[in-house]
Amino acid sequence: MSVTHKIAVMFGGHSAEREVSLRSGQAVLNALLEQGIDAHGFDPAEQPLLNLQRDGYDQVLIMLHGRGGEDGSLQGLLEQLHIPYTGSGVLGSALGMDKVRTKQIIQTLGLPTATYRVVHKSSYDAGSCKDIMTSFGGAIMVKPALEGSSIGMAKVTTAEQLQQAIQDAFNYDKQVLLEQYIEGDEFTVSILHDKALPSIRMSTPREFYDYQAKYQADSTQYFCPSGADEATEALLGELALAAFKAVGASGWGRVDFMRDSNGQLYILEVNTVPGMTAKSLVPMAAKTAGLTFNQLVLAILATAGLQK
Repeated sequence: MSVTHKIAVMFGGHSAEREVSLRSGQAVLNALLEQGIDAHGFDPAEQPLLNLQRDGYDQVLIMLHGRGGEDGSLQGLLEQLHIPYTGSGVLGSALGMDKVRTKQIIQTLGLPTATYRVVHKSSYDAGSCKDIMTSFGGAIMVKPALEGSSIGMAKVTTAEQLQQAIQDAFNYDKQVLLEQYIEGDEFTVSILHDKALPSIRMSTPREFYDYQAKYQADSTQYFCPSGADEATEALLGELALAAFKAVGASGWGRVDFMRDSNGQLYILEVNTVPGMTAKSLVPMAAKTAGLTFNQLVLAILATAGLQK
């Protein structure tokens, strides 16, 4: 593939996922430079976005995780500047970033997802935690609606823990998603150009696959191929593509799942700008599918301008 355009690799930013974004972006930038592509790092926390136009960038490869890069706001600006960019468009990015809206959409379409409830900061009653725990009948995952990389998430089993976890999550968002905790295997399916890559199964000795398990711990195990039987592998790919398209996502991304002891799969969330670090899942799946990291980066770059 010959690329003659001037490429801005967008990474860093102001979100809570800045550190992960810096690592993802640097890995992607290095891969482009190794292939002789005119690529440059661009951190919107260090310079105005309008410099993209001033400095003559032809395309933007988005490696910003979280708000300001993965939520549709950057995509909207790039549309106005008429600069092609990678990944999902405005709508797909905004919906994929919002765990609550994603749940509502996939549930409406009859896709499998765990029981959930939404708590709003403006109307939250701390005294309701006991009743909430009773209604779920077991452990609950508490998730800020608009954060990634498991930031602000907690698993709780008592009303007191729930109350604290909700208050902590409110530090990140005005809306908090309470989701039935699923005991079982965690899978993820990467998507590239409308195709599902081989699934990955993750195993961690921690309570759940949290930020430390994803980026810091050496005890996390990854299985790719995942060990799923042929029928389950096919179903994972089918559900991943259905959820991805349901929220209007496109180009490339990742869909996360849990599987309970009965073999039932549950869609957790959609990621439109997944990590691309040394420990990230999309490169692992791509490698199993026969793609090198450099080839994967070129494939992601090729999604620029395909949102319409």
